[in-house]
Amino acid sequence: MEFQVAPGNTPLDPTEAEGLIPKISTLGELNQVEGFNILSARRWANEDQAIASDLLSSSSLRKLHLKMFDRTWRWAGKYRITQKSIGIEAFRIASEIENLVSNTKTWIEFGTYSPLEIAVRFHHRLVQVHAFPNGNGRHARLTTDLLCQQLRIEPFTWGSHLIEERAQVRRKYIAALQDADNHDFTALLVLVQS
Repeated sequence: MEFQVAPGNTPLDPTEAEGLIPKISTLGELNQVEGFNILSARRWANEDQAIASDLLSSSSLRKLHLKMFDRTWRWAGKYRITQKSIGIEAFRIASEIENLVSNTKTWIEFGTYSPLEIAVRFHHRLVQVHAFPNGNGRHARLTTDLLCQQLRIEPFTWGSHLIEERAQVRRKYIAALQDADNHDFTALLVLVQS
């Protein structure tokens, strides 16, 4: 089955697409299956004390991705092994996730940034690494929501209060991530609270 990829989404390579678990025939059906899977994972993450206490670990990040997509993709929770048009080289994923986790713990311990900026910088880098074949943005947003809880700050709105269409908010989100690629977090800091 082939799906049309929306702008800003990363296409799956054929071997990744073969990992689809349910028998579906449309992108709408895929979105629905993934949506239910993610809602279930969100409930699980809010109730699981092990994830709450150890969110900043590579194993917890993989476990959360697994819970988000375990009924959708056979490769859920596994780092990608293919190269994408975005994200770092696949062979660097494990070490870069470890660096992100370590850096974030250090930022928290030493108050390097405000809790808001820690969460934004964490989110940006997690998206930038692009660790999984699919679901990276959704995984990074849920993980960041959980990090906001740990940091005792308001959860991000991710632009949901903007009166613009979802497609326009998504374009702003992608543009803000691209600005952050160049070390300008201003737009992302605004968007996550809009």
